[in-house]
Amino acid sequence: MSDNNSKGFSHASVETNNFLMIVLILIAVAFGGLVEIVPLFFQKSTTEPVTGVKPYTALQLAGRDVYIREGCYNCHSQMIRPFRAETLRYGHYSVAGESVYDHPFQWGSKRTGPDLARVGGKYSDEWHRVHLNNPRDVVPESNMPEYPWLSKNLVDAAQVPSNMNALRKVGVPYTDEEIAKATEEVKGKTELEAVIAYLQGLGLALK
Repeated sequence: MSDNNSKGFSHASVETNNFLMIVLILIAVAFGGLVEIVPLFFQKSTTEPVTGVKPYTALQLAGRDVYIREGCYNCHSQMIRPFRAETLRYGHYSVAGESVYDHPFQWGSKRTGPDLARVGGKYSDEWHRVHLNNPRDVVPESNMPEYPWLSKNLVDAAQVPSNMNALRKVGVPYTDEEIAKATEEVKGKTELEAVIAYLQGLGLALK
């Protein structure tokens, strides 16, 4: 006959000890996370670029920095889910191999505006220029804010090579030649031109 008053590691002791329950929950979550996440670091589908994916050019990279600085990612995800409604609207669902050169990663689930994963080539540069200066000139019902200052601000040309060097340290295959030419490539370019170049390059590898 078991002794109900016996002390030790039991179901009852876990349920009545908040600290012990928290520790065990953390251990379970950590173990489950390792099982789910660690294998992804060794799968080709998540670590190697799909055919056609290349590192951003100097101008595209500058545009991506402006995109992040202005908080565009708060309203526009870059992750098309594999659902019929989404693929019909946006195109091929997103795969990890498209984003191996993205630091930080731009996938997400929050959408106030449309997903931008495949916006590249869908609109002209002029359409993007008008849309960024005043979205309601092309989409009357839009609640997106205006960004008129982008056409006045010049890209910080001196900063781009440093950014490319930093990205090379985390695996983006920029060459010495590309980094050396970066300043000249973005010199005199506006932030508006940079953002448009970035948007026009999104999602071209898969359609």
